[in-house]
Amino acid sequence: MTSLPRLVICGEALTDFIREDGQSWRALAGGSCWNVARVGARLGVPTGFAGAVSHDVFGAEIMARSTAAGLDLRFLQQVDRPPLLAMIASQHPPQYFFIGENSADLAFDAGRLPSGWLDAVDIVHFGSISLARQPLAEHLLHVAEAVHAAGKRIAFDPNYRSLMSDAAYQPTLRRMAALATYIKVSDEDLRGLFPGLGENAALAQLRAWAPEASVLLTRGVDGMQLLTPHGEYFQPAYAVPVRDTVGCGDAAMGGWLARMLSGQASDPAGCLVFAAACAAIACCHRGPYAPSEAEVSDFLRQQGAGVPSAVERLTDAANS
Repeated sequence: MTSLPRLVICGEALTDFIREDGQSWRALAGGSCWNVARVGARLGVPTGFAGAVSHDVFGAEIMARSTAAGLDLRFLQQVDRPPLLAMIASQHPPQYFFIGENSADLAFDAGRLPSGWLDAVDIVHFGSISLARQPLAEHLLHVAEAVHAAGKRIAFDPNYRSLMSDAAYQPTLRRMAALATYIKVSDEDLRGLFPGLGENAALAQLRAWAPEASVLLTRGVDGMQLLTPHGEYFQPAYAVPVRDTVGCGDAAMGGWLARMLSGQASDPAGCLVFAAACAAIACCHRGPYAPSEAEVSDFLRQQGAGVPSAVERLTDAANS
């Protein structure tokens, strides 16, 4: 691998420990930003995950899965620090906490990225708890400023977690929104990020901070909405047998970015359909799943059999 990637994802990779049946714990390699990176790579977009992981069994698992997904390993750093762990005591309702004092993710050093990466990249993605954990958050904010100054596009998914309840996160949220070309946010994110505001008011505030950005709003079973400076589009959720919702939002984000980088940016409705299909496929698998381009194509072909295409439905919704 010699050419540098067009998509770079900056942030955290971690290990989720999920409590099951109140007795046992299931360990899964994950982390929102790393999930997005794997989706991009699996969909055929040259992708690098710019983050740091530990030199132990947990870091080795992340490295192995990164290799399998086709990520550019020149961007992934291994350091001699403890792993970042997410302890998920309950998924419904969500109850979780993080174990990560002086952990590997905090040691990420953008100065070690391959020479010329910023010249080659088209989109750089930021988000999740990496922007709420110091000193990593401040470091990544400086990287985002440099990316923006270089005239490159920024994608941002705040992916609300309790770490962001502190008022100290608000300036980061506002600054990242202002820098971003693409923002993904869920209805749950809006409630957490803008306490006291209804969904419409929260979304209006976010868009006021980023008037030129395209915003992908996900609402789970209630579908997705894409709001651009030039129009709005709606996509119903696909009816699929849901096995796990972990990583579905990350699949949508990765699919959205990959579709735009495949030359389809001028078709926002089609990009939304593609993102929704990625999320639906991820729902059918246990744990965070990164679908391939062939899987998404097959899925959309099956969904389009005998019914109007998703793009037509979106066009109708946007014009009604």
